[in-house]
Amino acid sequence: MLVGPALSGTYRILAFDSGIGGLGIVRAIRALAPGLVVDYLADTAVFPYGEQDDAFLISHIVTLLRNAVDRLKPQAVIIACNTASTLALDALRSACPATPFIGCVPPIRWAARVSQTGVIGLLATRATTRRPYLARLLALHAPDCTLITHAAPKLAGYAERLFRGEDVANPLLEDEIRGLWDHPQSSRLDTVGLGCTHYTFVLDRLKALAPPGIDWLDPAQAVARHACTVLRAVPALQAPASPGGAHGLRPGRAWFTALPENAGALIAHLPPFGFEQIHLWPDDQFSRLAE
Repeated sequence: MLVGPALSGTYRILAFDSGIGGLGIVRAIRALAPGLVVDYLADTAVFPYGEQDDAFLISHIVTLLRNAVDRLKPQAVIIACNTASTLALDALRSACPATPFIGCVPPIRWAARVSQTGVIGLLATRATTRRPYLARLLALHAPDCTLITHAAPKLAGYAERLFRGEDVANPLLEDEIRGLWDHPQSSRLDTVGLGCTHYTFVLDRLKALAPPGIDWLDPAQAVARHACTVLRAVPALQAPASPGGAHGLRPGRAWFTALPENAGALIAHLPPFGFEQIHLWPDDQFSRLAE
């Protein structure tokens, strides 16, 4: 069976984030492999990750995803969250050594490659901007660049609201990105990477509010392509004889660890991403609040 331009065979993948941010990567990977079976797990009970304690997050994420891997049996897991990726990838790989984990990290290398001035920016959560991992990325991939980092503590929450169709006033968004333009080298800044997957859903607004001439980099497509590369190295699934989802497989579901705010509006915006409803993890309950 031809699944899409990037994959041949039937595969199941799990995408994980603290909220709706990882749905941008889900959209990108479905475009590459429309027949892929995708489960999505949003840890809304602990959102936002960028404001949580590191030690708590590592333990919590490992426990949650070990259980999810045991239950959902994905052939690969996308950690579609920069905070979780920069913090917990090594621990996850140790906890689940048989499962490939694909991280989502700040696009420092990409920014250094496309910048014409050598001054690059990173818009991220506070947790991501303070990681030693970020300094290692800069030293490895952009040693000759000046990096302007800015933590936007409320922007992921604003992205959640915009995803649900709610309004967020321009001054609120401007406050979240102003730090990019207050650096001594800001006049030379020509490239800004998104360091949080949530920002995909506010990117058009950011472009409109930012100075002209900024190249904004969203890694969602690159993560999706890498996931397809990883899956090509894994044997395809054999569908069971009993009917279920497409080709006899259980269909993918959108799981949430807590009922999100304004769940009905969220559900109404899920179909373009391949989901019709939400299920509460781990009890397998679901909400049809959009009906």
